[in-house]
Amino acid sequence: MKTERTTLVEPSLPARAGGRRTCLLGALGAAAGALLPATARAGAQREEPLADAVRTALAAAVSNSAPPKPGFETTEARLAYLRWLGDMSTRLKKRTADHVTRVEFLETVWYESKRAGLEPGLVLGLIQVESGFRKYAISMAGARGFMQVMPFWARLIGEGDALALFHMQTNLRFGCVILRHYLDIERGDLFMALGRYNGSRGRPEYPNLVFGARKTWDYQQAPSAAA
Repeated sequence: MKTERTTLVEPSLPARAGGRRTCLLGALGAAAGALLPATARAGAQREEPLADAVRTALAAAVSNSAPPKPGFETTEARLAYLRWLGDMSTRLKKRTADHVTRVEFLETVWYESKRAGLEPGLVLGLIQVESGFRKYAISMAGARGFMQVMPFWARLIGEGDALALFHMQTNLRFGCVILRHYLDIERGDLFMALGRYNGSRGRPEYPNLVFGARKTWDYQQAPSAAA
């Protein structure tokens, strides 16, 4: 893998008091719900046997602690990245209001995508489908975070701490490395790799959702002034 430089049913009450108590309970319920992890509707990767060499390579891929700060060989490459960052930040604003949080997230998506040889727009589309950009999302199967990584991956190629999968860069690092692994297994067939990532290999529903979501994040780079 080359390194790119460039988330009570209250009994009925007397009519007069019931309205106030129902409103109060509703407000408390909403506040409590906001503190709980959101449930994601996506599927989950399936644990499969890994050859020792593959396990070692994947473990090395997720353990590199390099910060998500890209390097660029030319000024034009840096400007192209900054244009992408500004465009994606505008698109993501409705989902993530805080500017600093939004930019940090997008910088990390770009870095981890490029590091794994993936298209950032594809990764953003996958995140949209998997978790709806919710850092603490949890699926019915137990997959966690932005890219809905299953806890067994923390045991297989990480340090065994499944809670770490709620950390932004850790989750994005694992998700991108796992998708790259599935792409390699499927010999570059993105349709099959996405199905394997979701635990629904061979079925069209999930890949089609991701392909559709990717269109939201497609980015056409403007021609350079020198062209």
